[in-house]
Amino acid sequence: MIERATAVLPAAFLSVLLCASASPLRAQAPPTTREMNLLGWQEFAELVPERIETVLVPTGTLEAHGVLPNGADNLAPEAMARDLAEKLDALVAPTLNYGVTGSLDAFPGSFSIDAEAYEAFVASILTGLAGNGFKNLIVLNGHGGPQTAILERVAERVGREQRVRTLVANWWTVASDITHEVFGQDGGHAGNNESAYVQAIVPKHVHAERYAPDMATPSSAAAGWRAYPFPSSIILYQPGQGYPDFDREKAAVYFRRVNERMATLVATTIEKWDRAQIFR
Repeated sequence: MIERATAVLPAAFLSVLLCASASPLRAQAPPTTREMNLLGWQEFAELVPERIETVLVPTGTLEAHGVLPNGADNLAPEAMARDLAEKLDALVAPTLNYGVTGSLDAFPGSFSIDAEAYEAFVASILTGLAGNGFKNLIVLNGHGGPQTAILERVAERVGREQRVRTLVANWWTVASDITHEVFGQDGGHAGNNESAYVQAIVPKHVHAERYAPDMATPSSAAAGWRAYPFPSSIILYQPGQGYPDFDREKAAVYFRRVNERMATLVATTIEKWDRAQIFR
């Protein structure tokens, strides 16, 4: 996770939007699981697309994250997808755990896929999901940098070719205003926002005892310098802001509010696609 930016509709609209976009068929008994890894082919055939049209696709990478697990960019969207699946009447695709890491790929345990190979792989996955009957392909992305542009480009191309609706969302960007509200300041890569979200998921694997403030460096994007590898795996969006505090109560609040925001974004987008009869 490395970027930032804007907001969407408040979470209060979520239940209304879901009711408005749901068909009578979707009011039937829920599936035995929301995870494609655990569904058998017979139940899948009963669900998609007759009852379920939406699939959540978590994407991330293996990358150093301060004192968080290297898989933070996988853990966050995966936990988000599981939390949102029932609310959105969606299935959860297996997580794409390897990605295009960028300037932190030299840190121990980090891993990066060649950009061209990644683009082709993602295109095949999204095309396959469309071929299986999903109408709404929702990519919950946990890693920014060069990966975001690849995902957006591929999703748009597959959407046109397969006549399906696609959405790519970077959760920390969608929820940037929530970061300011919960922490009173901006966030960062492995900063207060991402550390809190991951802490809410796997607290035993967040090693606050290893943390020191000098492990963080402000982003160089607007500072007139660039280094490879970037010298710190905690990258602050703004100088002096975003240092993690590992507060458990804030982590729980942040996790809940981010997921509410993401659910609202997805539900709102699907409702507007349906209202316009896009690819119906």
